Amino acid sequence: MPLFSKNTNFKNEIIAGVIGYLTTVYIIVVNGSILNEAGLSLEAGMLATILASFVGTLIMGLFGKLPLIIIPGMGINALFAYSIVQSSGLSFQEGLAVVLVASVLFLVTAFTKLGVLLKEAIPNSLKHAISVGLGLFLILIGLEKSGLITNGESTIVAIGDFSSPVIFVSIITLFIAIFLFVRNVPANFLLTMVIGTILSALFGIIEPSTSINGFSGDFIYMPAFTALDELSFWLAVFPLAMILIFENMGLINGQLTMLGREKSYDKSYQTTAISSLTCAFLGTSPTVSAAENAAVIASKGRTGLTAVIASLMFLATIFIIPWITMIPNVAISPILIIVGFIMVQNIRHIPLDNLSEAIPAFLVVVMIPFTYSIADGMAFGFIAYPIVKIALGKQKELSTAIIVISLLFICDFALKIAGI
Repeated sequence: MPLFSKNTNFKNEIIAGVIGYLTTVYIIVVNGSILNEAGLSLEAGMLATILASFVGTLIMGLFGKLPLIIIPGMGINALFAYSIVQSSGLSFQEGLAVVLVASVLFLVTAFTKLGVLLKEAIPNSLKHAISVGLGLFLILIGLEKSGLITNGESTIVAIGDFSSPVIFVSIITLFIAIFLFVRNVPANFLLTMVIGTILSALFGIIEPSTSINGFSGDFIYMPAFTALDELSFWLAVFPLAMILIFENMGLINGQLTMLGREKSYDKSYQTTAISSLTCAFLGTSPTVSAAENAAVIASKGRTGLTAVIASLMFLATIFIIPWITMIPNVAISPILIIVGFIMVQNIRHIPLDNLSEAIPAFLVVVMIPFTYSIADGMAFGFIAYPIVKIALGKQKELSTAIIVISLLFICDFALKIAGI
């Protein structure tokens, strides 16, 4: 299908593109805030997010010819900032090298039959468990950013100080966000950020800016391969590549089914892989097909023109970066919590009545947030999987791939025990 044809309804395509932008523009602030934890300034993180969203969505419109918005993935950005950069001890540029290598692997699966083989090799229970664990991790981060939980004096975590105006605004903003979300109000995340920012200004948490300063930041980054010979580098590559592959498979398949364009799967999957590769040079965690594309499709977006419109709106956002840097954490945290909730719903796909599947999945779910490390949380589940299968006499259900992955995680734990 061409970008547009004589049957294209330009009004519908433009409206769908605008709606796609409004329902996903929150990612600029949220992802910028998470990249800030990885070592970028907030403004540089937002610039990287804008450029990645612009490039990815434009490629999807022109090459994929589909009305799909491409943005940095929630959960994937947490993996990049908190596990790959912070926990693994890699620098930001070394983290981008992990993104590059993982994206190359993603690209290989997109253009070969390896993707199908890998999809069939990893148990569905572990795939869903990773999504649930990522969701709980995002909820934890959101609660921390809001101040609703903090370090306890005699406990690991404790509830925040309710006498603080920050807590009051956080609670009000959270319940407003929940109300807007369950009512399915258009652009509810964007409205949440606006309302949270206004409340923060009213309660003196932030001061409205009267002067807008310019910003300076890099547009292109060069990944650093100085850690290429370290096992920690490759153990960071694996979970990122796996999440990229499986999350995009699920998202694209569902969205193309809604569009009635299942035959476009290969091209759209390949497009997301190409977009992910560009992120290593744009300075952000990899992009995925946005979950909010359901709203775009419901708005009757049918061609690549929708994506082109949305991509140009993302690019135009560069000119208001100085304004949106004033958005506080209390306006961002409810979005993290709600997105986390959406991901946690995948728990319904885990067969909890099957111990050989449920126990390893349970370990992934609880250990990701409790260890504050996505990679380590995944390791517990992948190591437990063959152990439980063998214990129950179900070793025939083990694939070669899952055994190899389990051994790699065991090696990682062994090196940590040895202090290497």
